[in-house]
Amino acid sequence: MHKVLFIEDDDAIRLALRLALEDEGYEVVEAHDGASGLVQFGQCQPDVVLLDLRLPDLSGFEVCKAMRSSSTVPIIMVTAQTEAADMVAGLEAGADDYITKPVVPKVLSARIAAVLRRVSYESLGDQNHDEVLRFGDLELRREQGVVTKAGEELSLTRTEFRMLCEFAEHADAVLSRDQLLDHVWGYEYLGDSRLVDAHVRRLRLKIEDTPDDPQRIVTVRGLGYRLIS
Repeated sequence: MHKVLFIEDDDAIRLALRLALEDEGYEVVEAHDGASGLVQFGQCQPDVVLLDLRLPDLSGFEVCKAMRSSSTVPIIMVTAQTEAADMVAGLEAGADDYITKPVVPKVLSARIAAVLRRVSYESLGDQNHDEVLRFGDLELRREQGVVTKAGEELSLTRTEFRMLCEFAEHADAVLSRDQLLDHVWGYEYLGDSRLVDAHVRRLRLKIEDTPDDPQRIVTVRGLGYRLIS
């Protein structure tokens, strides 16, 4: 049984979604604010975190950053449809995915199942991708899940690592946002490119010498992104 940590201050929402997820076979651990969420995070070791951005004490951004400092566990943000800027900021804080309120339980369950499939796939390893891929001073070891830059290991989230692998497998080819959504996240997002753009920005911060003037992952206007070999 997979364990979901649900951090949400609205009691009614928390109860409704907990019952819906339990019907889908998940074990749900609840927290009503950021501080207690971080305590539960350290104690229960969840498989997925469902994190509301609007919390009464710590912000969801602070909670996300604190989790990311020690873990690559998948984090799905919950945000209002009108909070586009918050959604992007949450992704840039380290969240892997997002879902908007009002949350449809079946959609939420599908999102959780998708991130768990990705984690399961990565844990199996891939014997066909055990070579070292090099791009300048950047080295990617897919089987080990390791990326180094000038010999220093980088701390990437699972989603960032999957995105970099996708670019590496198609070096010098232009990948559209729709292709990245399909191959990295594994399901349709109805053309919401903000998810891709936010993760590209985070990835550039970690692998580029000058993220504001990227030389490795470049934007191809009107088409998508390309990794320069």
